[in-house]
Amino acid sequence: MAITIRPARPEDVTRIEEIVTAAYSPYLARMDRKPAPMVDDYTARIAQGHTHVLEDGGVVASVLVLEPQRDHLLLDNIAVDPAHHGKGLGRRLMDFTETEARRLGFHAIVLYTNEVMVENISRYRRLGYVETGRQHDRGYDRVYMRKVLPER
Repeated sequence: MAITIRPARPEDVTRIEEIVTAAYSPYLARMDRKPAPMVDDYTARIAQGHTHVLEDGGVVASVLVLEPQRDHLLLDNIAVDPAHHGKGLGRRLMDFTETEARRLGFHAIVLYTNEVMVENISRYRRLGYVETGRQHDRGYDRVYMRKVLPER
């Protein structure tokens, strides 16, 4: 069946929370608190229009939270249900993020991840993101990364 990315709807909140819990739970052993996406308010995020979901064969399998900023698009959260790993869904969401950034007139995407999520840091580097700094922010040790989008 088809893979589609669409704006999240209020009825998606429970599924989004399940995906986020499944995706971020492996990091709990490395951290002294729940990762920020596990305590986010997805009802509010959906109401703000910042959240998308990816459906794989009609099943919500991934979530993406994007926030337009003054001079860049912030990729605030990306999570793929572990049951759907290995299908390239994360890459599809990253490609979608670049498309959205361009559609909105941005030339850069910024993201952050926790410094203990070394797998994510490595993955983002492979996708062209460059580390721009590290900061303790709201109780989390974050690694900030940026990707300047090539001209088309």
